[in-house]
Amino acid sequence: MTTALRLENLSKTFAVGKRLFGAPKGHVHAVHPVSLEVAEGETMGIVGESGCGKSTLARMLVGLLEPTDGTIEIAGKPLDNADPAVFGKRIQYVFQDPISSLNPRKTIRQIVEAPLKLLHGMDKAQRDDRIREIFAQVNLREEFLDRYPHEFSGGQAQRIGIARALAAEARILILDEPVSALDVSVQAQVLNLLADLKKRLGLTYLFISHDLAVVEAVSDRVAVLYFGSVVEVGRAEDVFARPRHPYTRLLAESAPVVGRALTAPEGRETELPDPLNPPKGCAFRARCPNAGARCAEEEPMLEGDGHLAACFHPVR
Repeated sequence: MTTALRLENLSKTFAVGKRLFGAPKGHVHAVHPVSLEVAEGETMGIVGESGCGKSTLARMLVGLLEPTDGTIEIAGKPLDNADPAVFGKRIQYVFQDPISSLNPRKTIRQIVEAPLKLLHGMDKAQRDDRIREIFAQVNLREEFLDRYPHEFSGGQAQRIGIARALAAEARILILDEPVSALDVSVQAQVLNLLADLKKRLGLTYLFISHDLAVVEAVSDRVAVLYFGSVVEVGRAEDVFARPRHPYTRLLAESAPVVGRALTAPEGRETELPDPLNPPKGCAFRARCPNAGARCAEEEPMLEGDGHLAACFHPVR
C-alpha cells in the first residue's frame, strides 16, 4: 500500500522563560521523537488527553510550527524546506472552532477562492466553476457565498472550513477536533460528510480528538499520545477492544458511558508530569498500576507486531 505521509523522529521543543540576554530558563519537549506512517486513503486517529501534544504535532504537519528535529514526507517527498505553496497543495488543516477559523471581514466566496488564487493561479471564471463544484461536494447552497462567517451555524461553518481545505486540492487533511464544538446531531452529519468525501476523492485523514467514541468510529488505525510520546499504535478495533498500554486502558475506562457513574482513578497520580521537570524512565509510571523498578530507570520503546505498545508491563 502506498504511503501518503511519513514522519521520522519528528519532535518539537519550546524554550520557556526567555531572558532578554542569555539562555532560557528551561525547555518543554512538547512532542518527543515521533515516527509514523499513514497509508494512502487511511484515517489515522490521534488520541490523548489535553496537553499530550496532539495539536502541536498537527501544526508541525501543516507548517504552522517548525519542527525542532525530524522529517515530514508526503508521497516520498520531504517537506522540511518546501515552499509554503507546496505545503498547501499537499496537506491542509481543518480547525476545531469553525467560526473563529474563518476571517470575519471576508465573504465566504473570498475565503474559499483564496487558495484557488494563491496556490493554483486560477482566473475568475475558473474559480467560480471550482467553487460551485466544491460547494456541491459539501452540500452547501451557492447563495451562501456572499454572506459572512457570523451568519452561519457551527455545522455550516465547519462545512465551509472543509470546502476551503478542498479548494487547495490537497490529498491529506489534518482534522483537529473537527466536531468537538458541534452539537451531537450536527457531529454525525459532518462525520458522514467527511466519510463520503474520503471515499469519493481518495483523501487521507489524520483525525485528532480526545473523544474515543468518535475516533473509534472513523479511524482505521489509532496512535495514542501521552506526554508528547506515542505509547500505542494499532488497528482501531484492537486498540479499543484490547488495549496493550495501561494509559490506553485508563482512557477507555474514563470515557463517559450512558448509565455508568463517573469515577476517577483512586490511589494514583492523575495529572500529567511537570513538563519542565520530566520524570526519568516511563512518564506514565506514577499513574500506572503495573509500574515496576525498570519503569523508573528506562524509557520504554514501541514494540510489537502490528499492534505496538511502549510498555515494559503491557496489559494482557
